[in-house]
Amino acid sequence: MSENGKSGGEVPLSEIEIQIKNMSMKKGSFILVIVLFLSILINSCTNSPESSTQPNIVIIFCDDLGYGDLGTFGHPTIRTPNLDQMAEEGQKWTNFYVGASVCTPSRAALITGRLPIRTGMCGNRRVLFPNSIGGLQDSEITIAEALKTSGYVTACVGKWHLGHLPEYLPTNHGFDSYFGIPYSNDMDLKKTDGWINHDHAMKERKYEFYNVPLMRNEEIIERPAVQTTITKRYTEESVKFIRENKNQPFFLYLAHNLPHIPLFTSDDFHDVSLRGLYGDVIEEIDWSVGQVLETLRTEGLAENTLVVFTSDNGPWLVFDQHGGSAGLLREGKGTTWEGGMREPTIFWWPGRIQPGVITDMGSTMDLYTTACKMSGAEIPTDRIMDGVDLGPSLFNEGEGLRKTMFYYRRTELYAVRKGLYKAHFITEPVYVKGHTPTYHVPPLLFHLGEDPSEKYNIAEDHPDIIADIMQEVERHQAELVIPESQLDRKN
Repeated sequence: MSENGKSGGEVPLSEIEIQIKNMSMKKGSFILVIVLFLSILINSCTNSPESSTQPNIVIIFCDDLGYGDLGTFGHPTIRTPNLDQMAEEGQKWTNFYVGASVCTPSRAALITGRLPIRTGMCGNRRVLFPNSIGGLQDSEITIAEALKTSGYVTACVGKWHLGHLPEYLPTNHGFDSYFGIPYSNDMDLKKTDGWINHDHAMKERKYEFYNVPLMRNEEIIERPAVQTTITKRYTEESVKFIRENKNQPFFLYLAHNLPHIPLFTSDDFHDVSLRGLYGDVIEEIDWSVGQVLETLRTEGLAENTLVVFTSDNGPWLVFDQHGGSAGLLREGKGTTWEGGMREPTIFWWPGRIQPGVITDMGSTMDLYTTACKMSGAEIPTDRIMDGVDLGPSLFNEGEGLRKTMFYYRRTELYAVRKGLYKAHFITEPVYVKGHTPTYHVPPLLFHLGEDPSEKYNIAEDHPDIIADIMQEVERHQAELVIPESQLDRKN
């Protein structure tokens, strides 16, 4: 250490320059000048913005949370003070989308930055199940793998649902650690006499009905997972990870398996919400968000950490009061109406992004590209990436870069949004027996600025808009290569 308390590499450049300027040009001084000049260069490189300001990145991903389920997004009875404050201090994004309206393909889109149709992570079976043999392929480069090349430590906490077999688990896809359940919390149902078991399980708080495994890395450490404490334990694990890695850049993917049914809460949040059990669950998730943000503040990390809160798809409306609300948006989970794929989203980065409401379009696929840009990690160039950099919108540096959004259901393109207009080629209600797709020729057309509820078809008045969107479809499909569905794979 030098006398001023700084290490040698931290001596101000002005001091070194003064030494050079004041040196007498006697024998050997030229060599000393060269040495000091090299010190300047080394000091400049080791303290460059690229090497010293890599932000930590935290993505908090809910399951089946509706667009209208948070106080800041308009719910009148669910209390979400931490998320409300997060939105006030950060940015509330009102046109933010996921890559699909159901779990597995949506999560694949976030993790890979690509539409699920490109990765084989969609199919007739809709999601992966405990008896599935497929999963996210090793050829995909995940957001965790990309960030690790830039020096990040990575952790996945919560629901994975991209393959439960060893080769598909998070620790084989770039995450240094994993703590969570490998698929949905309603799977491995022990009783087989129908949906009523969910109601009974939730009423009696019987998590034992579901033989879902809780894993640490590749090992099952609890089965069945005690779902009444799962949100609390995910939170504790996340806080621990942040504290243990505060001195290096980190990426935390915290994927809650709630409010997907069955709904469970800890004792502290049991029967506290005017919205009933569903509200209890959301209010505990809100508490969890508060714990994560407070940890970042107390550890002095808030101004160097980007936190994003969103959900994997819209509310599961068929479960009535045990499902959420899409607010003024139409339909919910499983559909390509807005309620199925537009999600309540908040970005938080104190001192770095200007608070406000962002109406630019964004997607979970964009988080991949944005994280790479911020961290200095390389964005893959050997494949088509579907994410764009959200930087211009986040930092008020220009117009948002996302112009289109493709709405897939299974492996078919159902709708496309371009600008404020959205065309539906196929529509279909939520996954319920007896419903079949309806094909629209010409397509339905809605102006999502004037009509976010998609009530008023204006196709007849705007054939030019439909023609323009059809050109987008042609360009998209011309370069589309569809691999084998991992969801439909059989022995």
